[in-house]
Amino acid sequence: MFGGSLGGRESCQKEFNVSREGVRVAKSKRGGGRGDKDTRSDFIDRTVKIKRCAAVIKGGRRFSFAAMVVVGDGKGRVGWGYGKANEVPPSVEKAQKQAQRRMVKATVQEGTIPHSVKGRFGAAEVLLIPARPGTGVIAGAAVRAVCEAAGITDILTKSYGSNNPVTLVKACFNALEQLRTAQDIERLRGVSIS
Repeated sequence: MFGGSLGGRESCQKEFNVSREGVRVAKSKRGGGRGDKDTRSDFIDRTVKIKRCAAVIKGGRRFSFAAMVVVGDGKGRVGWGYGKANEVPPSVEKAQKQAQRRMVKATVQEGTIPHSVKGRFGAAEVLLIPARPGTGVIAGAAVRAVCEAAGITDILTKSYGSNNPVTLVKACFNALEQLRTAQDIERLRGVSIS
């Protein structure tokens, strides 16, 4: 019963291109819906965590799956989604759709972030520090997924507190939403920073 559920990844309806880095890039099968814009093409998606839950019923156990997915365009837009279903592929697909609906803009300058920032969610804290070109993404799996989907190529990170991947992703998003460029600060405060 359980073995067939995880092995069912091949039955997923979506096609993917795999790039050299091993990142899955979704290809859309559909032509344009409203107008000629195709909003689902060229998204980088990373499955951060798949959880299995067992409910004990009369005939044995019934398994359900929850998937945490991060989706980004590699140009500063990134979102996360959490989907639940009785099989793995539908839960991942639900999470991808939710992530695409919840995309936020992250401030990325020359492959890194403009300043250090600390994000918090629950018991998790994530510290994001800008890095010089060539450093790469120095991060754990959950924070790395968010940074790479957002198009950040050089960054240093440190996580404190909880090591739950779901909580770390939410803390990382909290940090990315706090980022501001020098021009944003000048405009908001009405001062000149030179």
